[in-house]
Amino acid sequence: MAAPMPMPLPAAAAPEAAEAAPVVEEREYWDIKLTGFDDKAKIKVIKEVRAMTGLGLKEAKEVVEGVPSVIKKEVKKDEADDVIKKLAELGAQAELE
Repeated sequence: MAAPMPMPLPAAAAPEAAEAAPVVEEREYWDIKLTGFDDKAKIKVIKEVRAMTGLGLKEAKEVVEGVPSVIKKEVKKDEADDVIKKLAELGAQAELE
């Protein structure tokens, strides 16, 4: 009787998958986080945060004084960039999160 022939093992698919570049999915919605502001611009920043968020004066003041804090959630990238630009013009620092 002849000895059984060893069967070749199938090639693993992992090397092919490793060669493919990882796909980075662009986020559609962002949160805007107020990270700081100039003391001279505090009142302007409070007014702008109040106008953007619909908060009352007391709540807007608490948000601004409690930096870092998220002022808007689930915002599209274009709108978020406009808000950050507007806050920067007033003397505040904000970032996307």
